[in-house]
Amino acid sequence: MKIFNAKEIYDADKITLEREQISADVLMERAALQIFKWLHNYLKGSTSPIYIFCGVGNNGGDGLVLARHLIQYGYRVAVHIVNFSGNRSKEFSMNLDRLKELNLNLNFMEENSSLPQLEEGGIIVDAIFGIGLKRDVDPWIIKIFQEINKSNSFVLYVDIPSGVFMDHKVPDANEAIKCNYLLSFQVPKLLFFLPGTGVFLERWELLDIGLDKEFLLHAPSNFLYIDKAEAFSLYRPRQKYSHKGTYGHTLIIGGSYGKIGAVILASKGCLYSGSGLVTAFVPKCGYIPMQTSFPELMVLTDEYETEIQNIMFDLVPSVIGIGVGMGTAPKTVKAFSRFLKNNKTSLVIDADGLNILSRNLDLLNLLPPQTVLTPHPKELERILGKWRNDFDKLERVKEFSKKYDCVVVIKGAHTITVYKNKGYVNATGNPGMATGGSGDVLTGVITGLIAQEYPPLDAAILGVYLHGSAGDIAVKECGLQALIATDIATYIGKAYLNLLG
Repeated sequence: MKIFNAKEIYDADKITLEREQISADVLMERAALQIFKWLHNYLKGSTSPIYIFCGVGNNGGDGLVLARHLIQYGYRVAVHIVNFSGNRSKEFSMNLDRLKELNLNLNFMEENSSLPQLEEGGIIVDAIFGIGLKRDVDPWIIKIFQEINKSNSFVLYVDIPSGVFMDHKVPDANEAIKCNYLLSFQVPKLLFFLPGTGVFLERWELLDIGLDKEFLLHAPSNFLYIDKAEAFSLYRPRQKYSHKGTYGHTLIIGGSYGKIGAVILASKGCLYSGSGLVTAFVPKCGYIPMQTSFPELMVLTDEYETEIQNIMFDLVPSVIGIGVGMGTAPKTVKAFSRFLKNNKTSLVIDADGLNILSRNLDLLNLLPPQTVLTPHPKELERILGKWRNDFDKLERVKEFSKKYDCVVVIKGAHTITVYKNKGYVNATGNPGMATGGSGDVLTGVITGLIAQEYPPLDAAILGVYLHGSAGDIAVKECGLQALIATDIATYIGKAYLNLLG
């Protein structure tokens, strides 16, 4: 599913108006009617007061149309118009006149207006600012936001949260309205999925307002939302006449004294994702733990006991995953550097491999094309430096990906995979997956998919989806607090079944 920016949404509106030969007012009526149907189904005739806060643009116009429909169905409605500008949209003005015909007492709020009294247990609809917000919100409007946030009411957004920007700034916690539910139109917005802006909404849902389907299908977009349908389109079925060699030989390099478990988890991720063969390369101290905990795994060891100091192997792997639990001891850093200088095999780099790269940025020039990097936020910051906000972070990652021709998996609540100018936002996963070793399993899953000849970008996108889906399935049995990385690996098989079901 495509994720549109503001321009792309405006283009979709414009094309729809032209091809259907309708006015913008008709499209606004259509959008507000969908909101009304949702809210009417939610309320089921409730007598709770409904407070609709409207701006003076088209988002406010949606709120006015919604108010009209609610009043006509007998709901208790109060409309508060946040009069932040003398420039009102044509559609807002038209629907304001229609609402006045119902003899509703409208509350126009100015800078020195007193704040409205909100009954506890009421419903608040936020239709103040929409996707066109570009400037900082005035302090007197922020006070309205704060009053809404402390009202202990159910808050419903129209399209996007007021005070949150589409693509260039992340507000502070008290500078935007926090909602319980968001109703957006036709396509998701990137701000739903970023840590700094996603905190303002608990749940969201898309309403079909009849935007032109041909335009939606063919319009380019720099971000995609990877749900089940998108993930399934990447899946490659197994062939009947195949064998273990058909599905590649993965080599996982990592581990150090006390961190051999990371390699076990990554290796399990490889095999559970379908790699035909998996070999682990670990220091000597990892030999017995690896062999006794995972009989399907083959093991090679460094000649040194507690850390990797000399990466030497006599097999020809399809792909190599490196860095999990490896540590950053000086001799390990030297071994890693020597390895990169001689390696031509596809790579997935995680954990300490990333930490070594961040301290030796010249090594980035040695990465094979489309190497997959899987950083968590701190590892990413060590490589890129500090960013201003989430939007700035994504732009920096795009430039980094283009410069080094690498796929970057930005791990988080909605993991985003970036390759050059494109981003892929994952739909699966839950807070229970914020546990030690979860990333090691993900490294293994992606590496295992590349072993099966998935292109690195497809492997990263599908691997992230399967990893999150496994966590979603496991959490139903384990609960959020008790979910551990081993559970995620164990449920990869069921994630495949869910994808195919």
